[in-house]
Parts: sequence; structure tokens; C-alpha cells
Amino acid sequence: MAKTNLLNTRTTNFLELIGNGRIYRVPPYQRDYSWEEEHWEDLWNDLVELRRRPEDRHYMGALVVEGKSDREFQIIDGQQRLATLSILALAAIWRLREIADSGKEPDPNHERAIGLRSRFIGEKDPASLVESSKLFLNSTDDAFYQDYLVQLREPLNPRGLPRSNRLLWECCKYFRTRIAEDATIADEGESLAGLVAEAVGRQLMFILITVDDDLNAYTVFETLNARGLELSATDLLKNYLFSRLRVSADLDAFARRWRALIATVQQERFPEFLRFHLLCEEPRVRSQRLFQMVRSRVTTPAEVFLTIESLERRAELFSALSDPTHGYWIENPAARPFVRELEIFRVRQVYPLLFAAWERFSREDFTRVLKLVALISFRYTVIGGLNPNALEPVYHRAAKAVLDGSAVAPPAVFTLLREIYVEDAKFESDFAQFGIVTSGLRRKLAKYVLSRLEQDASHRAVDPDTDPATIEHILPENPGEVWEAGFPRERWEITIDRIGNLTLLEPPANRRVGNADYSAKLAEYRQSAYAITRVLASSAPAEWTAPLLEARQRRLAARAVHVWRSDFA
Repeated sequence: MAKTNLLNTRTTNFLELIGNGRIYRVPPYQRDYSWEEEHWEDLWNDLVELRRRPEDRHYMGALVVEGKSDREFQIIDGQQRLATLSILALAAIWRLREIADSGKEPDPNHERAIGLRSRFIGEKDPASLVESSKLFLNSTDDAFYQDYLVQLREPLNPRGLPRSNRLLWECCKYFRTRIAEDATIADEGESLAGLVAEAVGRQLMFILITVDDDLNAYTVFETLNARGLELSATDLLKNYLFSRLRVSADLDAFARRWRALIATVQQERFPEFLRFHLLCEEPRVRSQRLFQMVRSRVTTPAEVFLTIESLERRAELFSALSDPTHGYWIENPAARPFVRELEIFRVRQVYPLLFAAWERFSREDFTRVLKLVALISFRYTVIGGLNPNALEPVYHRAAKAVLDGSAVAPPAVFTLLREIYVEDAKFESDFAQFGIVTSGLRRKLAKYVLSRLEQDASHRAVDPDTDPATIEHILPENPGEVWEAGFPRERWEITIDRIGNLTLLEPPANRRVGNADYSAKLAEYRQSAYAITRVLASSAPAEWTAPLLEARQRRLAARAVHVWRSDFA
């Protein structure tokens, strides 16, 4: 195929898509068939509606293929849809043969079955009499598809099949059942053939995107706003790596190692993992450039195995860094609080440095670096709200310095990170204005901040995950008129979630005070076990007003400066 265009896009119906001798192949190691009954049912209901409105068209989305020749294409995205539509056509052919074998219009119905097979499935080889195929699935599914479904043979032991093969068979059974249950087509060969030829063949429309190589296929993925984008991008990366291998033993070995790698990092997170892995060596790695970078680095079988080996070394740590309960931390429990903090802060830019520190430092020094980046993240991201784009180049330089041996201990790492360590004066000023919504995912962050402040004030451990305290709004979330004297009504919304208006309180006491006035709340505050709450009795003994809230927040900000201060500053 002449490669004069990067890609070609056109709208086509299903019949045109698979006509004129075109063949479509799923790459051998692409994902197995995975559609289930909810998908089959959606498709069937769409077809039932289309039968009622023969002038309508139904769009099946984008189909991305790589042209290997004028008539042969590799499916990059869309294999689930093509496989399912082919199976639906086979279910109809199966039923037409049953109708013919029952004695009802045997010749016309056999003719209809042959016609549908020729149009949608393939043709019978005149020498071997084996049915050919327009569609070839991946290495797991193709043998079952060709040897059983295309040949209209039932498997002897469906329960013993691999999961994806079972789904293919269940898909076929589902459509055979729906056809048999529909009185308008169950025994009416002409109507059944018309359903496939018209509703499936001409009314189902695709946006066909044909690319000339795998690089352009990846570019299409990065620009299409399609469901399952990350999964497809991961599959394409995997397929490229497999394409560099030629020996069967290498393919099998790589397949085993790839499955284990994906089981560890999770399919949908693999592009993120790969990007952070590359950021250990490269100063800037855009998500849109991942595939190009891999392709430029990996061209030989030896490089394929070096690549997966380097990914394997970091995969388990990547998974553990988002899970403080991960088994990785059993022998290093001191790291757990800081892993939890990074997860609460939703910070990921630190991963390249943590990969490097894990590989080069002792476990104790790794934990010190982990604590440092959590603290920097709190100052920079959570409280400062500063530009996250500035972080990655800094963490890249630090990671590279650790890996090449120019930074041999946590103090040297801090020196490299100094530019993103928010200084005390700015941090205190930012904290004095800090507010946080206490609902949804942000509730964990609010509980964490208050727990750390309480721990510093009371000199006792306060674990935000296990401590029973609830978050109390001193000015209630739904204040009544009684609160207008201390807080103008027009400022309630921006005041309620200020950190100076939040405190910790025992659950029974919180339930008792509810939206009560301040004097009723104060009686509970005096008896609280939480130091930052008890002190309200002396700092605001008679009323709660906007100036008193500001004064309390300034005191909390001063406390925060030394709570979240680096050991190396």
C-alpha cells in the first residue's frame, strides 16, 4: 500500500467495510474477546429499533485499522464490535440452516444462508470445502472462532474453554436464542436474512480510520476522545513490543512476563507507569509521545527484554505507592503514613524520584525521602496551590542525580528540591487563608490536616484513618439567624469551610450540638478530648465571630509551619 497519507477517514456501513475481499486481523497478542450480555443486549435492541425505521442509521463509533495491503488490515481498535457482529451473522446463518433442515423452504433458506456467509463471514474453499473467514481474532480466540463458530460446530465441553472462548460461545448462543424467540424472524427465512442484510449490513455505520503504520495508530488514540482510550493505548504499546520478537520461545516468554506486569500495575494505569518510568531518564515525557519514545528506544528482541526487565523492577513499587496497606510496607511500616499522605494529596509527580531512591538508598533513607516529598507536596500543592507542571522537571533532575550517584543521601536530595520547597513565611500566609470542602474525597484531607494539628497540640498520636473524631463546623454548615450577629449572611458560604472554622469533636457530641448556637456548642467543646477543640473555651469564651475565626486560623497557621517543616531546612 502506498503510504502517501498519514491516515484516511471515511464513513462506511458494515457491509461495505467487510466487502470486496477485505480481510481484518486482530494482532496476536491484543486483548481477548471480553463483551458480555449487557453489550450484546444493547446491540440487539438497537437492531430491533432499526428494523422498525429502515431509513435510520446507527453509528457504531470509530474503527481504527492499519493498512497492510489494499485488502488486508490489522485492527487497532474495534475488534470487540467486529467480532460480535460477525457472530450475530453466524447465529442467523445457523438459524437459516435449521429452518431449511426442518423442511420449510429448504432451497431458498439454504441459498440465503450461503449468501449471508459470502457477504459477512467468508466463502467455502472449493477444494477443501472448509469455510474461509474475513475476520481473524487474536492468538487466544482465533482457533475457537474459526474451528467452531465459523464452521457452525458446537463445542463438546464449553465449561472447559478459556474465558474469552466461552464468551464467544455465549455470544453466539445469546443471538441464536433472541432470533428463535422473535416470532417475526424465528421461522421466516426471508425476514431473518433481511434483518442481517439491511439492519446489520446497511444501517450500522462506522467511522473508518485507516492509518499507514503503528505510530500513526497511536497518534489517533491520543486524539480520539473514545471510551477505553488508555486500554487501547496500552494494547498498542504491547503489540509493538511483541512485533519486535520473531522466535516462538521469545514470544511465549514475553507474553508470560507481560501478563504478570499488567497484573501488577493494572492495565488502565500502565501508560501512567510507563511515563514515570521514562521520566527517570528524560526531563519531559508527554503522554502523547510515549509510543514514539518506546519505538525509538526498542527495535531489537534484546531491547524488548531489557525494557520489560526495567519495568518489572519498578512495577511492584508503583503499585505500592498508591496503597499504604500493600505488602511492600510490611517490612518498612514507617513508610506507610507518607504513602497515605501522597494518596490523600493525589500527588504522582514524585514517582520518578521514589523509583530512584528505592533502588539506590537504604530503606531508612528511602523513607526519609518519601517523608520529604510528602511534606513538599503538602506545602506546594495542597496549601500553595502552585503550578504542578513545574514539578516534573525538578523531580526528574533529582531522580537522575540519585541514579547516577551524584546525590547519595536525603540531604542532597533536599538541596535539589529546594526550589519547590515553599518557604515558611509564604506557607504560613497561604495556610492562614486555607479552606477545604469537607465532603466527598476532600473529607479525608480535612481530617488529615486537623489530626496533624491535634497531634502537635496534644503530643499524642492521632491517626486520621482510625481516630473516631468527626469534623465539626463551628459556624454550622446550615447556620440559622442566630449566627448573623457574628457572621454576615453573605459571607457564610466562603467562611464555613475555612480551616479556622473546623475542629475535631467526638461523634456523640457532634450529634448533640448539630446546628445549635455557640453557647450550646461551647459546653461540648470544654469537655472534648481534643486539645484544638478544648482551647476554644479560652480563645473564644463567649461568642464565635469572624475576627475570632481569623485569629484562630492565624494560630493554626503558625503551628502548621513547624508541623510540616523539613528535617533538612
